[in-house]
Amino acid sequence: MRSITLSQIRSMPDTSRLTLWCLVMLSALFLSVQSAFCAETLNRFVGSYSGSAEVEQIDGTVEQRDMSVSIRETYKGFEVQWSTAIRRADGDAKTKSYKIEFIPSERDGVFAAAMQTNVFGHTVQMNPMKGEPFVWARVSDDTLTIFSLYVAENGDYLMQQYDRTLANGGLDLDFSLHRNGMPSRKVSTFLTRG
Repeated sequence: MRSITLSQIRSMPDTSRLTLWCLVMLSALFLSVQSAFCAETLNRFVGSYSGSAEVEQIDGTVEQRDMSVSIRETYKGFEVQWSTAIRRADGDAKTKSYKIEFIPSERDGVFAAAMQTNVFGHTVQMNPMKGEPFVWARVSDDTLTIFSLYVAENGDYLMQQYDRTLANGGLDLDFSLHRNGMPSRKVSTFLTRG
């Protein structure tokens, strides 16, 4: 895209300057409407939530998992930070935590993950062909969904889906994991707003 200098703008005929001014104003209006939509849509989800669930493993054993999620607005979009603490019967515990910032895409209600910083300081998506997850989010009615796609070295894939639906006093969490399109795990619980 070519940039226009101030001297070039001054040398334009009045009708061209008016057209350029209208395009700039329409672009600014579009960005402010998109930003307002993002803030209004996400404001309902902002907060901290926690809960627990029992998860049955392939071998039939049951693990207790403590879960928490924090959703907050950022300058460009929103950030989701979540943790899962696995408590095993032998008393051993393991915690996994994730934090991802999302920015609006060109599609209404769909947000791109800004998970890495490139050499220019801009946040960009990770590369699934390098074993990194490809992540995006969607807001549909009262549900905020985060999708994570992982591609294994042999070309197999894992698809994780976190549906967080607004409910009285918190969020209904539905997590599902698919391996090569086949359901592998499902967890559902209620997370209380803190």
